[in-house]
Amino acid sequence: MSVVRLVVAGAAAGVLTAAIALPAVGGAGVTAKTAMEEINLKPEDLDEPPLPERTILQDANGKQIAQFFFENRQSVTLDKVAPIMQTALISIEDFRFYQHGPIDVEGTVRAMAKNFTSGGVTQGGSSITQQYVKQVLLNAAETPEEQAAAIAPTLSRKLNELRYAMAIEKKYSKNQILEKYLNIAYFGAGAHGIQAASKRFFGKPASELNLVEAATLAGAVQNPNRTDPNVSKKSRDALLTRRNVVLDRMAQLGKITPQQATEAKAKKLGFKDTKVPGGCEVSKYPYFCLYVQNEILSNEEFGKTSQERLKLLQRGGLTIKTTIDPKMQEASEKAIKKYVSTKDKPVASQAMIVPGTGEIKAMAASRDFGSNKKKNEISYNVVADGRHGGGGGFQQGSTAKPYTLATALEEGLKYNDGFPSPATYQAPGYGSFKNCKNERVGDPSHTVSNSSESSEGFKTLQTGTWGSVNTFFLKLEERVGLCKVVKMAKRLGLKRADGAKLGEYETFTLGINEVDPVTVANSYAVFASRGKYCKPLAITEITARDGKTTQYKPKCSQVMEEEVADAVSGILSGVFTKGTMREVGGIGRDAAGKTGTTDGYTAAWFAGYTPNLSSAVSLGDPRGAFDHRLMGVTIGGRYYPYVYGASISGPIWKASMLQALKGVEAASFTPVDSSRFGGCGDNCAPKKPEKKKDDQGGPPDPNDPFTTFNMNDNGNQRQDRGHGRWRR
Repeated sequence: MSVVRLVVAGAAAGVLTAAIALPAVGGAGVTAKTAMEEINLKPEDLDEPPLPERTILQDANGKQIAQFFFENRQSVTLDKVAPIMQTALISIEDFRFYQHGPIDVEGTVRAMAKNFTSGGVTQGGSSITQQYVKQVLLNAAETPEEQAAAIAPTLSRKLNELRYAMAIEKKYSKNQILEKYLNIAYFGAGAHGIQAASKRFFGKPASELNLVEAATLAGAVQNPNRTDPNVSKKSRDALLTRRNVVLDRMAQLGKITPQQATEAKAKKLGFKDTKVPGGCEVSKYPYFCLYVQNEILSNEEFGKTSQERLKLLQRGGLTIKTTIDPKMQEASEKAIKKYVSTKDKPVASQAMIVPGTGEIKAMAASRDFGSNKKKNEISYNVVADGRHGGGGGFQQGSTAKPYTLATALEEGLKYNDGFPSPATYQAPGYGSFKNCKNERVGDPSHTVSNSSESSEGFKTLQTGTWGSVNTFFLKLEERVGLCKVVKMAKRLGLKRADGAKLGEYETFTLGINEVDPVTVANSYAVFASRGKYCKPLAITEITARDGKTTQYKPKCSQVMEEEVADAVSGILSGVFTKGTMREVGGIGRDAAGKTGTTDGYTAAWFAGYTPNLSSAVSLGDPRGAFDHRLMGVTIGGRYYPYVYGASISGPIWKASMLQALKGVEAASFTPVDSSRFGGCGDNCAPKKPEKKKDDQGGPPDPNDPFTTFNMNDNGNQRQDRGHGRWRR
């Protein structure tokens, strides 16, 4: 029978005729040449997109902390694949691989005859080159329809496959083709490529495979879904049977001796089921991992569309070096664990950031990340904002007061400037506060109270801050202007965790906006770096699969005068010795900070910094801060009637900073410019004046600008945005 007649007969029978031996394999004569020209069998270049490769996340020291992948694959060169593995695969899949061209003449004719007699397609007879082409087309398919077309048993598909195979054989050497096939083939159990399969099946690299293991993997490629050892005992038995077929074939071809085959067939399957975890849920640092993942997925620098960015992360084969410091991360985790249990409903969260660079060094929380509610896991990034996988955050409380303090110092107030501050305050009318749209805000029916631990009377910038006096800060905010305080906070990088606009109400200074630890820590880092704001930085370097490396430098700008930042640090340093953290104490080096307890004890914060490191700790109940307040609660095995900023968050901050900064040379704050800001001590404050009527609860003096407050939010203030007894 001539080749042409074979073509006709095969086509008539529905056989995949493109697999027929034609002149491309050499020497079939004029008849075959004519047939090839008639069906236009000429080499056609194949588009070979890069294979999906896993992306590796590394810590600041270059150690892997997570990986992302669409397909578990690690491409390797052929010299990294054990010779016995190469031999086993060729023996069972295409034993004349090094002798024939794009297709195997004998194998194709044999398969065609079988298909013809059976009336359908029961054998493929494809060469390794053809199998590689099919895998390339399948991997390039984006939709289910394209994937189905890539493996459809049609004449046109097989003809195209052969055209591509002819071009591949011209383009690459046999060893290059074998290497490409070994890296693209699917072996089952989620393992794509020989390296991933070797590690998944046997817990070792492909270079160390022995005869039994090589035969097993060579057998798996024929039908990896049917022989997937991770599915069932039946599939494992099928793989064992297939392995033995490979061993028999290797013995038949003289690649191993019959005795070697017999001994190998007596061995157990040996599947080790080595897990290859991917994603942030299994990362050692899940919250930081989530931050990096979402930074890539939400940043157009890594792709114009969300689909492109996801593809890059899961398939790009990137090596991403990050800022996370294992030592500082461990310090944060240990400190949190000391005070808050993983079983507690309230969750403590902490972020550590380097002033002057914005590098995130630690992100930790008291509860494990995950979706198992029985294990009290939390399924979102409680340390960060919504853009980075977080939730709605917690109200900031009095850690927002330094923004008003900074505004006042920038406006020219001195350390010993102050005014009478009553125990409670109720605005007599409207109009004393205006937001940045020049709208009057405030609620004259609302009473603002000081913390039970705050004293009334004359307060200065220093004593009002150290005591976290609510009424003092409301008066200070009126003095400098609500909008100026809001703009100051924005300059420092403050934003709501949920991505909405900051609420601009008179109680802004008392921390009504829900925020996250990364944002708060980074805003305080501006004071530590003498007025320099830096965007939070989690990625320092990305190396592409081709070895090209891109560096990511800090993005910083000067947003505040150095002297003003120094003056803020000068006052906040006193919080440890004369303020709300005096019972907890400092850390033995220059440090500054502020406690924050919200109205109704819905959340508790501490944010503080040294010249070397800034950190913020939040504590709140993710089930709903207003429904689950921090009153009468047991946290970390200890009962608290009320939880203040210095109760748990402050001690966590202290313990973590002490450990994180071990071995780091202590740096000092720049001395305050006393000629500009005053004498800076308790002796600077004037004597306490006699109480005015408003201090005693009577009507305020309308002529006193420091005691007359008109608060009106035009009826738009929500309960969780605004008012009540704001704590320190």
